[in-house]
Amino acid sequence: MRLVGEDGQQIGITLLPDALDMARDAGLDLVEVADKANPPVCRIMDYGKYKYEAAQRAKESRRNSTNIIVKEMKYRPKIGPGDFGTKTRKVRSFLEEGYKVKVTIMFRGREVQHPELGRRILDDISDEVEDVAKVEVYPRLDGRNMVMVLGPVKMKKKPRKPTAREARQAAEEPAATDTAN
Repeated sequence: MRLVGEDGQQIGITLLPDALDMARDAGLDLVEVADKANPPVCRIMDYGKYKYEAAQRAKESRRNSTNIIVKEMKYRPKIGPGDFGTKTRKVRSFLEEGYKVKVTIMFRGREVQHPELGRRILDDISDEVEDVAKVEVYPRLDGRNMVMVLGPVKMKKKPRKPTAREARQAAEEPAATDTAN
């Protein structure tokens, strides 16, 4: 097998018993890295430390990932101007917070025979929020509902709030410099 040392340097091709003895002498583990290679590649490393660091990297990547939440706002074709304004302001606030918004026009009874009324409302909504949103899914009739999805326009990221530890460290630093003077 091809052996790689704990510091990453190539040791060369060795026999399995010799590689195991080298790993035991170093107090580390012999880990097979590439079993498909010819000859297979093994590495001398602390496997517990490797697994711990891999788990920490996975945890950090999960923390940095974003999960997208879709908010929904429902309208009716016969909505009044006051209700339209209130609901549209709420849609705007959702978009400014970074959420996607699914806008649904619900048709009842014979209203479904006039989809142009729903389309007009959806067009009015997209015109009202065009500075903070873009249409991701254009209006389409889905049974008795007409649906449109709005997504927030990419804006500058807000600075994140410091963690409790960072806040304590920031509070301690000025105090340390004041006592030194």
